[in-house]
Amino acid sequence: MAKSQATFSKMEKEKKRQKKKQEKLKRKEERQANSGGSDLDSMMAYVDEFGNIVDTPPEPSEREEINVEDIAISIPKAEEIEEDPVKKGRVEFFNDQKGFGFIKEIGTQEKYFVHVKGLIDDVRERDLVTFELEEGLKGLNAVRVKKSK
Repeated sequence: MAKSQATFSKMEKEKKRQKKKQEKLKRKEERQANSGGSDLDSMMAYVDEFGNIVDTPPEPSEREEINVEDIAISIPKAEEIEEDPVKKGRVEFFNDQKGFGFIKEIGTQEKYFVHVKGLIDDVRERDLVTFELEEGLKGLNAVRVKKSK
């Protein structure tokens, strides 16, 4: 007679598989037995006035009416502040050969790039100027630059 091809470890693995299968079947039967009242009402969840999830519906008498116009969906618009577009500053640096420089605003000490195309009057370093700002490729640029009197 031939010896059985099943080794001890193969038999152990098969026993474990059978045991897991039996446990899974047992859990399934327990779930089915305990699932009383699987209707729609038992599955409903409600949110109370504090934002907590509860299983009881809210009282209709305690219900608060909300006006639809009071709901803000976006960020409120900022109030427009009338700001003088003409700013005052001092030329910190200007290179005539390359055609660019920087202006430092007097009130805020912000520095702005200025190109020779944005000049109305010829400027030198340390000149007081008035200018306007425009958005450029790399930030705000000073344009319409005039010498101050």
